[in-house]
Amino acid sequence: MIFSPRPEFALLGRVPQAAITQTYRPATVVGMTQTALVTGATAGIGAAFARALAARGHDLVLVARDRMRLEKLATDLRGAYGSTASVLPADLTQDTGCAAVEQRLSDVDNPIGLLVNNAGIGLARAFLKNSLDDELRQLDLNVRAVLRLTHAALPPMVARGNGSVINVSSVAGFGTTAPGSTYGATKSWVTAFSESVQLSVRNSGVRVMALCPGLVRTEFHERAGLDVGDRRGAMWLDADALVATALDDLRRGRTVSVPTVRYKAIAGLLRHLPRPVINAAMIRSTRVRK
Repeated sequence: MIFSPRPEFALLGRVPQAAITQTYRPATVVGMTQTALVTGATAGIGAAFARALAARGHDLVLVARDRMRLEKLATDLRGAYGSTASVLPADLTQDTGCAAVEQRLSDVDNPIGLLVNNAGIGLARAFLKNSLDDELRQLDLNVRAVLRLTHAALPPMVARGNGSVINVSSVAGFGTTAPGSTYGATKSWVTAFSESVQLSVRNSGVRVMALCPGLVRTEFHERAGLDVGDRRGAMWLDADALVATALDDLRRGRTVSVPTVRYKAIAGLLRHLPRPVINAAMIRSTRVRK
């Protein structure tokens, strides 16, 4: 059996497509200086953030492991939008990679106005079937790197009285979404962390927001080894539309951004239904899919 993150969606029946239609419009991020740093920038949600911010006139620092893909993206952004895009190759599962990005975030002479903590991974199998090394790698990237980079970014932002952090979390963090999955646990931490830190900086002019998407058409699932089919169903989100919504929610001062009516309903169910009901639904869904 492929260990897929789909079971959370068994909690919600079909919703008419018209109910999830939204108008995505350009948003200006309040409290933001000219440069944005985006991790996991070479594909998916990270690349969508890079495109959206470049289109809005912001310079970029692009972070990922693959230098060649970073350079190509930077070249494309310069050509399409005339923005300044620099690359910072770094493996955020490693101390050296985090330290390099922390140093850039701490540079008060070249301040970062927006940090997008997007880099993350998932695992295809349940906890007891994964190696400890794989579990720790997921924890390092999804949790430890988010903590470290946010900790480096916030002091200069608070000192200036402006800046924003977007931590990419997941609807999967709102409840038990697959038996044995630790991905949801890492994203639960990201959301709770973001909400707590936002409270601590609420009077400083700085904003911290958790972005909690559901299924998005990116490379994420393939890299995790998850079989998710053709990705053409109503549950699948477009990365560019997702980012437009996230930037709009940041402008509006929201602490948690959940896209579309459908996913808001799922998040509400996962947050408020009794845990035994959610767990029973997960078990039933898993049995059907075996």
